[in-house]
Amino acid sequence: MRTGLLARKIGMTRMFDDNSDHLPVTVLQVENLQVVAQRTGDKDGYTALQLGWGTAKVKNVGKAMRGHFAKAKVEPKQRLAEFRVTEDAMVDVGTELSAAHFVKGQFVDVTGVTVGKGFAGAMKRHGFSGLGASHGVSVNHRSLGSTGQCQDPGKTFKGKKMAGQMGNVRETIQNLKILDTDGERGLILVHGAVPGSKGGFVRVSDAIKKTAPDGLPFPAAIKGQVAAPTAESDDADDDVVADEAPAAVPSAEEEVLTKDLVTERGGESEDVGNGETKE
Repeated sequence: MRTGLLARKIGMTRMFDDNSDHLPVTVLQVENLQVVAQRTGDKDGYTALQLGWGTAKVKNVGKAMRGHFAKAKVEPKQRLAEFRVTEDAMVDVGTELSAAHFVKGQFVDVTGVTVGKGFAGAMKRHGFSGLGASHGVSVNHRSLGSTGQCQDPGKTFKGKKMAGQMGNVRETIQNLKILDTDGERGLILVHGAVPGSKGGFVRVSDAIKKTAPDGLPFPAAIKGQVAAPTAESDDADDDVVADEAPAAVPSAEEEVLTKDLVTERGGESEDVGNGETKE
């Protein structure tokens, strides 16, 4: 299981597919997203990665968190989030992740905090139909009706749908399709709407109800990482090295033996013909 990404909601726009159909798109931004800490089974009882988004001013960070970021040797972060991963999907602390972590056509789950709408009645909050609008009902057309029972059990059960705070809750939208990603600019284009307002943070992870496509970066897409060379390029490099291989350099022992040999033959001369001698 791979890690997800922490992103900020920029807003919504639109795209057109191959059939010129209009597609609503949510734009998410990944900026300076680094691994801040690792959670291991031996130390913490579970395996996870703590990711930090963006950069925060040092004066706005508490002393304890300054030490936390200093230990990881990363700049103070604006937002932190943890993602559960398997042991083989751990990433080193300080590594910067890229928006190319997700691929085009992949399905993801997006989690965020919905827009708060204040105190709302049962009709708006839960979709109740309300009471009758003709004879017999006076002033209570939008009330929710009975909330309990008679003498037995004579109480209102917990969880009863009633008027109250609407929105401002954590919500997950599943199976949203990735239309495109831009690793250089750190943008993720998601088909449809995601929870939260503009400027809010969301968690994007692989869809748990969809099969992951082939070719996903594992354990993660690292920003600035160069793809590994293919087998053909390796063979070509070997051929070049073999053709341009430098001459063997004598070792230190060989140099010492050569100097001793020259010293022993220093007073002798070798006849090379034509009456000339070679010292």
